[in-house]
Amino acid sequence: MASSIRDIDIAGLTNAHALEAQAIQPINRQVKRIENHPEMRERLRLHGEESRRLQERVAQILDALGTSPFGCKDIGTSLMGNVAAIASYRSVLTMAEAAGDTGAPRLLEQNLRDEMALARWIEEHLDATTRRTTQRESTGQTAGV
Repeated sequence: MASSIRDIDIAGLTNAHALEAQAIQPINRQVKRIENHPEMRERLRLHGEESRRLQERVAQILDALGTSPFGCKDIGTSLMGNVAAIASYRSVLTMAEAAGDTGAPRLLEQNLRDEMALARWIEEHLDATTRRTTQRESTGQTAGV
C-alpha cells in the first residue's frame, strides 16, 4: 500500500520526536555525574533543555497534523549513530593520548577520519536520498532502507 507524502512526513516527525527523547535521558544522567567540569556540565544541561524544546516543537507540529509522536522510523534514525561514533572516537583518542599510549592514537585517528568522512557524505546526500525515499514510498514502491 502506498504511503502519502503526508504519512511519510508524519513518520519523519515522529522519528525526530523519538530521537530527542532518546537524547534527553543520557544527557540528564551525564549532567548528574559530572562534578569537576562545570563548563561541560552546564553545556550538557543547556543541550538537555534544548532537546526538550525541540521535542515539544515537534509534538506541536504532530498535534496540528492530528497525530501523536509515536511510531515509525526513518533514514535519519539509522544515521544518528554516526554522530555518537564521532564523539566517542574523539573522546577515546584524547584519553589514549593522555595515557601516553603510542599505538592507539594512530588507529583511533583513522577511525575518526572515516567516521567524519561518512558524516560529510551523509550531509551531501541526505536530502536527495530522503526525497527519493519519500517519492518511492508515496507511489507504493519499496523505499529500500
